[in-house]
Amino acid sequence: MCSALSGVLSGCLFLPQSTTRYDPACGILENHMTLQAYQVAAFGGCRNEGCAELLVLAGAVSAASFVVSGSVVVVGEVVYWLEAKGRCMVR
Repeated sequence: MCSALSGVLSGCLFLPQSTTRYDPACGILENHMTLQAYQVAAFGGCRNEGCAELLVLAGAVSAASFVVSGSVVVVGEVVYWLEAKGRCMVR
């Protein structure tokens, strides 16, 4: 996962991931969403202005993917929670 230091030295993308778990109390399969971080590239030996611009761009892309994917995860979790509660009440 991308830590604070590696976030400065690398580009990270955050993507939503969907999983399924069994809920024994309701006897149904529940869907859940999580946010996964993926390291894209490392910029270890940079020393000029172009490198600084590249690091700023990588940080902006990382932040944007975190905001967009985080929003998808929050909305997806709410939808999955409502779906699971509705299916559990039917049983």
